[in-house]
Amino acid sequence: MSRVVPELPPLPALTRSEGELIDCYLEVVDLLGRINPSRTTDTYGALRAAQALVGRAVALREALAVMHLRGETELHHTTLARALRVLDGERRSSRPVVPPAAGPQGAH
Repeated sequence: MSRVVPELPPLPALTRSEGELIDCYLEVVDLLGRINPSRTTDTYGALRAAQALVGRAVALREALAVMHLRGETELHHTTLARALRVLDGERRSSRPVVPPAAGPQGAH
């Protein structure tokens, strides 16, 4: 039996640089989520994510530098936010955040 997968809304039109910015940003967010000490229990996995973070942060910086050098001096936040939502950015960006306290019973 096949599952019906809901159709995602289309990505908004982005420049190549904006697409690279979004991709690099989400990769950094994903790595920060894997490093988040309030969510992970595996030091080796967090270490590997931290090591990868360095390279992805450089790629993010380079994506922004290319945009700036090409004269793309403004970030069109409404369009970029729409792209982030299509790419599950809301869920992905919640991973680096410290979760709410579980209450007195959940204290360590």
